[in-house]
Amino acid sequence: MRVLVLYAHPLADSFAAALHQAVVASLRRGGHEVDDCDLYAEGFDPVLNAAERRAYNTPSPELGGVADHVARLRAADALVLCYPTWWYGMPAILKGYFDRVWAQGVAFHLPEGGGAIRPGLTNIKKLWVVTSYGAPWWFIKLVLRDPVRAVLLGGLARLCGRGTRTRFLALYNIDAATRARCTAFLARVERSFSRF
Repeated sequence: MRVLVLYAHPLADSFAAALHQAVVASLRRGGHEVDDCDLYAEGFDPVLNAAERRAYNTPSPELGGVADHVARLRAADALVLCYPTWWYGMPAILKGYFDRVWAQGVAFHLPEGGGAIRPGLTNIKKLWVVTSYGAPWWFIKLVLRDPVRAVLLGGLARLCGRGTRTRFLALYNIDAATRARCTAFLARVERSFSRF
């Protein structure tokens, strides 16, 4: 399976970096072809410019600045997102990726005359997420109602093919996590991806 891994964290010595390395290594050990996209290292520009926004919902979106990312997304059979959750959302660089790359004609199709959008990423058979939160699980799930999970798995996954398999792996309350709890989560991620 060709897997596009989208990674978003600026620090090479972060726990997110360790998770990213574990994901990529596990996938490769499993025989998958990995397209490892480190958005920070690649210098991805997350800013949606005026021309891109103006053409966003038209039959001809402005994709010149992200054509290589569109090609990589279209070539993938699976998508893995690996990032920390900051301020109850994804890092700005990853949000900008969705704003610029997941455009009309790529991630979705607008029916002429209106109506419900149609999925455009029918090539994506799996969408997995690996993330961490500073807040405890009960606050994210019970108070905030899990906004990141809702956006990714309830919203964006719907733009993929019918039957796309999803998985959401999260370490909560990372700011207070012991080394043992971080190590256990890392091992859980490796085990999960060994069965990807």
